[in-house]
Parts: sequence; structure tokens; C-alpha cells
Amino acid sequence: MAAVSMGRVAKELGVSTMSLYRYVAAKNELYILMMEVALGAPPPPPDPDVGWREALTLWARAQRAAFHRNLWSLRLPVAGPPSTPNMVAWWERGMVALDGTDLDDGARLSVILLVSGYVRNEALLMADLDAAVEASGATPRQVMEGYENTLRRLADPARYPSVARLMAEGGLGEAGSGGEEESDREFTFGLNCLLDGVEALIRRRG
Repeated sequence: MAAVSMGRVAKELGVSTMSLYRYVAAKNELYILMMEVALGAPPPPPDPDVGWREALTLWARAQRAAFHRNLWSLRLPVAGPPSTPNMVAWWERGMVALDGTDLDDGARLSVILLVSGYVRNEALLMADLDAAVEASGATPRQVMEGYENTLRRLADPARYPSVARLMAEGGLGEAGSGGEEESDREFTFGLNCLLDGVEALIRRRG
């Protein structure tokens, strides 16, 4: 992201910097177009007989995959609500996933904002962890072992009994190791917790 500038884009295109301003008024508009391309269009809607929970899970996973394909896009500033065709299409697909529930449009919007926020935050955390591991020059397992050793020294059973018990029972295992399988397991756990809450909301509204 630090390398992005109107001048550099103009140089790549072989035009003057000022000529770009015929198409984008400012650098922020360039960022919006970059996100439009990076995110791409959402996948086709699922079959009509697919329930809201599965439909919303598919939507969340597709969005996560799009972020993971272009981790740099997570560094783009969020300047407002969806304002390009692909972004609006993602918004629409998320809203449609909740068809058949008793949620009104306002509640549906709140749900997809909640879920998309979780997806974005999880992808950003994984990107940061991967970058930290890469910068260390060690393997993910080595980084995790170093963290666990530090945590064991800090986790005084008298002051932090829960953390000390966790470490005594085997530590964090593979959690946080950066492995794709573990990352997916943690994502699934968090998403299911969110959707359990949405399910409770739907029952109350029903």
C-alpha cells in the first residue's frame, strides 16, 4: 500500500499524472477502484432450498477467500458504505441470504455488517500473524513455542489460574501456529458462535 501513488500508476500507464484526474478525483477513489477489482463479484446465489444459515456461511466464506487472495486489500481505508457495483452485489447477496426469516431489512443489514466485520477482522489478524512469522525467519511452530514458553513464565497460578491451567494441560496446541487447517477451524468456531446469536434473534423476531 505504501507504494501506491497517482504518479506511479501514471508511470505504469505511460501517461501524465494529471491525466489520471480525468478518471479519479483523488487517491481515495483509486483505493475504491482497487478494492472493487480485488474483491470481485460474489459467487452465484445458492439453491432456493438452502437455508439462511448455510447461505450466510457460504457468503462469509466466499468473502474470506476473496480477502485471502488479496491480503493487501485489508489495508485499504474504509471510507463509507458500498459504492461500486461489486461491493453492492456482495451487500445484496448477504441480504438475500436472510430471505425466509422474520428479520426486517434493518435487522438484515445489521446482521451482514456484523458477519462481514468478523470476516474482515479474522482475515486481517491472520495476515498480521503470517507477516510476523515471515519477518521472524522462523517456522510458525518455532514462533508458537517461543510464545508458549514466555506465557508459561508469566502465568503464575496464584494470579492467573485459568491461563496456568490451560498451559499445564498442554498449552495452546496448534492454535495460532499459522497453519491453514487451524486457521479455518478457528474461523468456523467464531462464525458458528455469531450465527447462533443470529438464530436466537430470528427466533425472538418470529
